[in-house]
This record gives sequence, C-alpha cells and structure tokens, in this order.
Amino acid sequence: MTSLKIYNTLAREKQPFLPLVPGQVRMYVCGMTIYDYCHIGHGRMMLAFDVVYRWLRASGYSVTYVRNITDIDDKIIRRAVENGESIASLTSRFIDAMADDTAALGILPPTDAPRATHYVPQMLDMISRLQSKGLAYQGDDGDVNYSVRDFPGYGKLSGKSLDDLRAGERVDVNTGKRDPLDFVLWKAAKESEPEDAKWSSPWGVGRPGWHIECSAMACALLGEQFDIHGGGTDLQFPHHENEIAQSEGANDKPFANYWLHNGHVRIDNEKMSKSLDNFFLIRDVLANYDAEVLRFFILRAHYRSPLNYSDTHLDDARVALTRLYKALNDVVPSHDGLDWTLPYPRRFAEAMDDDFNTPLALAVLFDLTTEINRSGDAALAGQLRHLAAVLGLLERSPQEFLQSGHGKTVSEEDNAQIAEKIAARIAAKLARDYATADRLRDELVAAGILLEDKPGNVTEWRRA
Repeated sequence: MTSLKIYNTLAREKQPFLPLVPGQVRMYVCGMTIYDYCHIGHGRMMLAFDVVYRWLRASGYSVTYVRNITDIDDKIIRRAVENGESIASLTSRFIDAMADDTAALGILPPTDAPRATHYVPQMLDMISRLQSKGLAYQGDDGDVNYSVRDFPGYGKLSGKSLDDLRAGERVDVNTGKRDPLDFVLWKAAKESEPEDAKWSSPWGVGRPGWHIECSAMACALLGEQFDIHGGGTDLQFPHHENEIAQSEGANDKPFANYWLHNGHVRIDNEKMSKSLDNFFLIRDVLANYDAEVLRFFILRAHYRSPLNYSDTHLDDARVALTRLYKALNDVVPSHDGLDWTLPYPRRFAEAMDDDFNTPLALAVLFDLTTEINRSGDAALAGQLRHLAAVLGLLERSPQEFLQSGHGKTVSEEDNAQIAEKIAARIAAKLARDYATADRLRDELVAAGILLEDKPGNVTEWRRA
C-alpha cells in the first residue's frame, strides 16, 4: 500500500503521517455536547473521523480512538432546568439517542467515549499545575482563568496573533479577567445553578470550563502527547487553540502532532447549526432516506470541503448507490481476500492515502462497476464488495437494498439534474472558479457519470 499523507492544520500543508509509535495510532476527536438530538452537521463530523479510523485500521495500524462526550455545559444546565429534570437524566437520554443515530449511519464505536463529568479530578490537577506555572489565576469573581499572554505559542494553530485578537475583541463584562483574551478554566458556582452542576475544588465550588475538559480527557486516555486530534473546523479557534495552550502549558511538550478539521454542512450557503435554526436532525432525515444513502451522500464530498445539503443531492446519492448494489446483484462476488497490489485496490489506496480522499475512492468503485457490468467478473465484484466495506458501504445483501424500495431507476428528472450540474461546472470554469468546477466534477464522477470535455466549452457525459 502507498504512504499516507494528511493535511495538518497546524502545519497548513499535507504531511507524511508518521505516528509516534510505529504501527500504533492514538487519536482524539472532540465529540458531542449532549443536550439535544444530533443533526446532519454532527453526523458529518462523526462520519468523517469514522472514515479516518477505518482507513487507519485497514492500513494495518492498531488505533486507539477517543471521542469524548461533553455532559456538563451552560446549554446542558439551561435545558435540564427548563425541562425540570436532572442533568444526568437529560444527558443519558441524548447519549442513547446519539448511539442510535451513529449505529444507523454505520459509524463504528470509538475505543473510548469518556464523559467530562467522570474526569473532573484530572481537570483540577491540570488547573493546579497551570496555576503553579503562572499560567492560571483566580479572579475576584471566583473564576479561574488561563493567562493567554503568558503562553508564547498562543495562536499557532489558528494563525491568529494576539495583536489581531486584541484588535477584534469585545468589551468583556467579566471584570475577574486580567485580559479580555483570557479564558475560563474553572467557573465559580452560581446560586441559581442546580446542585448536580457543582463540584468542590481548591478554588471553591464550581464546574470546569469547556476547554479544560478535552485537555484533561485526552491526556488521561492517550498521554500527554499523541498522534491525531480532530474535530469540526469551527473548533479550530478558540477551542482547539485553547486546548493546546492548556495542555502544552501544563506538560511542557507538544500536545498532538496532526490536527484534522472537517468542513461544515451548509444550507443555502450558511453553516448548518442549532443557533441559526437551519438544521436537519439525523433521525428526521432517516425517516425519508435510507441511512446508507445518507452515509454515501456525505462520503461524496472530501471531509475538509463544505457539504451542501439538499433532498436533490440525497436523491442523486440514492441513484448512485443503487447502481453499485445492482452490479453486485447481477454478479455474485468471489470470496477471495483483497490484494492491494491489483489495479483497482491500488488506485483506491492511493486515493485514501491522499488525505482520505473519499470522492476519488468512490470513483474507483464506479470504474469497477463499469468493468463488472461489462465482463461479469466475480473476482472484480469481490473487490468492489471489499473496497466499499472499507468505507462502510455495500455491507447488506443487494436484494435487501434493492427490494426495500430505496433503490430507484434512473429517470428523466435524474438526467436533468446531471445536465444542470454539468452546466454549473462549465459556468464555474468560465468564471475561473476552478475549486467549484473540480468539486462538481468529483460529485459527478462519484455518481458514476463519465465526462468528456470538448472544444467550445462543451461537455459530453455518459453513465459509467
């Protein structure tokens, strides 16, 4: 197999992946804050790192994968109080709901899914070490804050300088901070807050800040330095920046060697989020679409790219996935093991080793499908089954999928959608928006559409 390269946000470039311990990978991903059902944006994040996890294992690595659960937070407290229930009751209910959603999408359970409330002692220990090094202080309001200006490397992940941050700062009503850029490590308890949101500490009764939770859990389960840290691109600043400051400030060593960030899901060119009230819950989408169709739709975009959500795109994904299943329905796959030196597996590995490029990997599956339909080769059908399984696809029997009503025939409407996407690609090329043109081409190829550009900005197409 080829050599894996990963886009490292910290270095701002693709780099060869070299784990700290040969053959072993330790990976931490910032998981869910549990106070409601998961939406498609959350699903995209968990699925992105599910693919990373799967490919690392397929590449022969032994992987320890930690994806945390934030089960104490302002929003959690507020929702529990509104509902008149305990924090434990609220979070347990939505942890179970998240497990249902992830299982439906074929997302593998991580090695460990720590809850923040189980690691408060480790958080207190880290805060104490930061205070002893002059990187933390208690304000007049009782909060313990991190002193950003006393950590020399602050801003290295996001590329933000302290001067830039200071120029854009807002007036902070928290007079307990020495500097508006400082962030909270330990929040002093308020009388109005429920008792199950309070812990004893050397600085009084209170609860941990969000950032310290991940630092403490990551270090406790993976060590003070590990290989990969991941999460949504919105966490790059300030959450991940603050994690670096806390962890490296406390431990005097690099925190994570590779930082991976997945792109947003967008609705009408706006990020999908609960705060904008433009989100679609996973369970609501699954009421109308097969879970594997949703998984396939997400995989059609590179994990770092924005993903535009619409029913039309899901319908396209259903048609494309149906074509793969039909190939396996018409030709019974052989049960031979997968030989990565063969042409199709080698191309698939090259795509995945190029920063987990799932659109190109899916294009290999469609090339395989074309050859299977032409030749009826059972060995190639076996390759298709094996390679798709690496991405968590085609793991049901073709009959189960096709007879369930999820597989539909290609219609004139589908052809119109393809023509519309090709027209958009031509327009993007004319506008020199090559990133959009390349993205549209990748989407078409992943859907099994072969393009041939002709002189005069004409593009001919056919199904693979």
